[in-house]
Amino acid sequence: MAVYFLDTSAVVKRYVLEVGTAWVQAESDPAGGNVVCIARITRPETVAAITRRARGGNISPSDAGTALAAFDQDFVRQYVIIAMSDPLIDRAARLARTHALRGYDAVQLAAALELRGRIPTAVLISADAELNAAAIAEGMAVEDPRSHP
Repeated sequence: MAVYFLDTSAVVKRYVLEVGTAWVQAESDPAGGNVVCIARITRPETVAAITRRARGGNISPSDAGTALAAFDQDFVRQYVIIAMSDPLIDRAARLARTHALRGYDAVQLAAALELRGRIPTAVLISADAELNAAAIAEGMAVEDPRSHP
């Protein structure tokens, strides 16, 4: 059993066909017994990402609706949610400054590092190169789903 922290780029791959989708789906399949954690902020980020893909014509509105419905069900049943706390947000601000991260990427990294503090073997799954580089610099194990086509 592995413990994974998925950022939004990885979560979206569970619901929208992209490079790495099959691997993310396999690693996060409940039948595999892995624990999959996400930050609470991942919910609006995922909804926005899928909705924007539909509005941009990258996926059909029907596929977006299906993806959003599946994500809503999984959010309640399959993910361990890392709460947003004042200390986590403070850590995110420090990480943003240290690594020049975008705001929500810093929050994702702070949540992943909080998980790693509890479970040292936790692995961040992200397709964001800047976030991955910052996570590695912070000593976190990282998997990029794009390297698993």
